[in-house]
Amino acid sequence: MDTGFATGLALAVTGAIAFSGKAIIVKLAFRYGVDAVTLIMLRMLFALPFFLGLVWWSARADNGVQVPRLTRKDWMGIVGLGFTGYYLASFFDFAGLAYISASLERLILYLNPTLVLLLGLMFYGRRISRHQALGMAISYCGVLLVFSHEVRLAGVNVALGTGLVFLSAVSYAFYLTYSGELVKRLGSLRLVGLATSVACFLCIAQYLVLRPWDAALLVVPQVLWLSVVNALLCTVVPVLMVMMAIERIGSGLAAQVGMVGPMSTILMGVVVLGEPFTGFVVAGTLFVLAGIYVCSKAPPMASDVV
Repeated sequence: MDTGFATGLALAVTGAIAFSGKAIIVKLAFRYGVDAVTLIMLRMLFALPFFLGLVWWSARADNGVQVPRLTRKDWMGIVGLGFTGYYLASFFDFAGLAYISASLERLILYLNPTLVLLLGLMFYGRRISRHQALGMAISYCGVLLVFSHEVRLAGVNVALGTGLVFLSAVSYAFYLTYSGELVKRLGSLRLVGLATSVACFLCIAQYLVLRPWDAALLVVPQVLWLSVVNALLCTVVPVLMVMMAIERIGSGLAAQVGMVGPMSTILMGVVVLGEPFTGFVVAGTLFVLAGIYVCSKAPPMASDVV
């Protein structure tokens, strides 16, 4: 196996597992009585310097070629994508995790490809093939299976948590749908750095509006350390890993390898959080992964070929 290809696979797998660890860290932090507003602020506060560094690095001249200057339209797009793709998506996700298991949260977020298809149909008139519709149906059946099981165990709050995390998935799907044009103009590294930096400032501003500014100083040290781990190992590092993986093995294979995410979340939830390992969770996960796989293997529609 080519060394670069093997390195790309390793980066993609490690990045997917690190991303999935975010839900575990959040659930652990909730045990210390911290709320979602404070927790997301701490995560973004610790991650902000690294994302600003990413912006600086990506804006440097490459082999003498200057990167394009940001126009007013670019800034509007960056702010919009940062608001939907990282601020809203992160806030809804953290809020929802207070009510549902990490396993169900990860399954809902893995519906993103199907939501992108639906948004493409709604806003661009892109047809959904029968193959894609079948994959979507399989995925949603998996989520409903796990959801119905958790409702019986934990009650109606599961519905609230599921709704919040689903809104997170929708918000990030908007980001994926509308980021294409800016990615081509600015590059993925620069766009991610700028959009995540905007989201960091929004999360910090939200905290300052809703909470006393010094309340974060009263959280226990465990929450601070968990937030550092969340910011670095579950946010900054996997972003860079996935980008480096895409450079080596391509976005398609990197996305396929990312399917290890739900399984790693389930295992970490069982080992670290003591969440139940049931047949419902396993079956639901297999349904979701099978549905995403079917969607990804669907032949392109004639209207999608350019």
